[in-house]
Amino acid sequence: MHKILKSILALVVGVFVSTGAFAGQAGDGVNRLALQVSDNDPATLNKVLNVAANFARMQSEKGNMFEIEIVAFNAGLHMLREDTSPVLDRVKNFSASIPDLRFSACQNTINGMTKKEGKAPELVASAVVVPGGVGRLMKLDDSGYYVIRP
Repeated sequence: MHKILKSILALVVGVFVSTGAFAGQAGDGVNRLALQVSDNDPATLNKVLNVAANFARMQSEKGNMFEIEIVAFNAGLHMLREDTSPVLDRVKNFSASIPDLRFSACQNTINGMTKKEGKAPELVASAVVVPGGVGRLMKLDDSGYYVIRP
């Protein structure tokens, strides 16, 4: 009986792996990764960028197509701010060197910072504003992205 269960489990896992269901794929062969950034801790921000760099390098070395989206909200929006980002140079370098990487900035957080500071925060040029960070992550999850919070 155990051999039958093991065989069935192996078959199911094999199907998932071969179809990309465990690889963040939406059926088109593109490996997709979304990274959540909601803290303004330099170590965490660097960790997120390290994960993105490692994923991009691994996919490139294998010849795989990939997309990475870093979604910044709450205190994590500082990652994308020109005036307060502790990783500003890395963000700008990533934008220039990894074409399949997108930075998304939460409009709700921007609104809150604008109200608190009396002016809208200036974001890096590569940042794309989305209505809400959590909503964006949910949409990415529904679109076949693996959503990770390093």
